[in-house]
Amino acid sequence: MIYESRTYRCVPGRLPALLRRFETVTLKLFDKHGIRPAGFFTTLVGTSNQELTYLLVWESLAERDQKWTAFVTDPEWLAARAKSEEDGQIVETIGNQLLTPTTFSAMK
Repeated sequence: MIYESRTYRCVPGRLPALLRRFETVTLKLFDKHGIRPAGFFTTLVGTSNQELTYLLVWESLAERDQKWTAFVTDPEWLAARAKSEEDGQIVETIGNQLLTPTTFSAMK
């Protein structure tokens, strides 16, 4: 099992727009493409309170490459992202890590 940690740092004041896009569009498209989220988090205490961090679950790197590519090139996603950014850019930076669980991890 592989976990992907993705952190989106928003343009100041734009976190609500990102959360709305995930709730109304992104999650439906994740489901359409078989992308399995494990959890979504906003920052309570940390460097920035303008971040969304989430975890995705993958069986393999090949699955990740196939499904993520299908998602990011989906015309429905491209149109929805463009529409959600009509009043300005939402995400300033994106960071991601592909993680493998340790032998003692509760998540395998």
